[in-house]
Amino acid sequence: MDGNKGAGARASMAVLGAALLLAGCSSGGDGGKDEGSGAKVAQQPKNADPFWVNPHGNAAEQVAAYVKAGKGPEAEQIRKIAERPTGEWIGPENPEQEARGFTEAAEKSDRAAILVLYNIPHRDCGQFSQGGAADGNAYRTWIDGVARGIEDRPATVILEPDAILHLVNQCTPQQYQEERYDLLKGAIGRLKSLKNTKVYLDAGNAGWGHPDQIFQPLQSAGVGQADGFSVNVSNFYSTEDSIAYGKRLAAKVGGKHFVIDTSRNGNGPYTGGKAEENWCNPPGRALGESPTTRTADPLVDAYLWVKRPGESDGTCKGGPKAGDWWADYALKLAKASK
Repeated sequence: MDGNKGAGARASMAVLGAALLLAGCSSGGDGGKDEGSGAKVAQQPKNADPFWVNPHGNAAEQVAAYVKAGKGPEAEQIRKIAERPTGEWIGPENPEQEARGFTEAAEKSDRAAILVLYNIPHRDCGQFSQGGAADGNAYRTWIDGVARGIEDRPATVILEPDAILHLVNQCTPQQYQEERYDLLKGAIGRLKSLKNTKVYLDAGNAGWGHPDQIFQPLQSAGVGQADGFSVNVSNFYSTEDSIAYGKRLAAKVGGKHFVIDTSRNGNGPYTGGKAEENWCNPPGRALGESPTTRTADPLVDAYLWVKRPGESDGTCKGGPKAGDWWADYALKLAKASK
């Protein structure tokens, strides 16, 4: 199985709100969330959820639009997404500025930013989220930009969804594999040189289910120097199954801790279509457990919303291009959740 192919479709990279943060603005400047308290979004209690909620994210903008249009029930549904911290996917063009903008805004709220780095060369094997840095040197420069942007501010980094999995299943051509290991190891080293940055190297999902095949590649990529690994990024496997998968894998990599993407796993995986397409905008899914550091197992450092709910996995099942906001899908996720 190809795991979380298309892993989250990566938000078109340039994240809504980054420009506002970098400009030092507190609103979109067009009324938006300042028109009334009903349109505002709030941070979560820090003792259970120490991560930053972006008040300018796509979901927050959708709440404001629904409030302005008098659609109160819809606004309250989307608020389930808007008021939860989600991953900020750093784009390819301005990594230092984006990382600085997000981490500065998070620090001002006394929270940690969740950053997702998804720019490895030859990314996603030509699928919906293909692309990445032009070559190894470009990637190293990009990682260095991210690190300069973070500095000593608190950040939790999810490093390169699918990058290891696509080495294991041979989706990534042989001639690029040695370089990929070197790039991942170098990225972990650079990011861990920062004072308050945690790094989790992506390790597939419970649908992959083969820790014996992936643990050595994880070690070769430097997971021993990271804080741990991530599972279920942009996928739908239950938290219970993800914990079981993560614990089997942790036992093979020195007891490393891990984090789980629970953003859309409330109803588990979709099984009603072609297996190779069940990861892409599946119907009938629901939001999962809210982001928190209070988890069901001591090896699980956090439940995170790495994939931003409501953003498309790609142009399948009527969806827009990978990473674009899809209000109708977001509303269905929220309505289906508890």
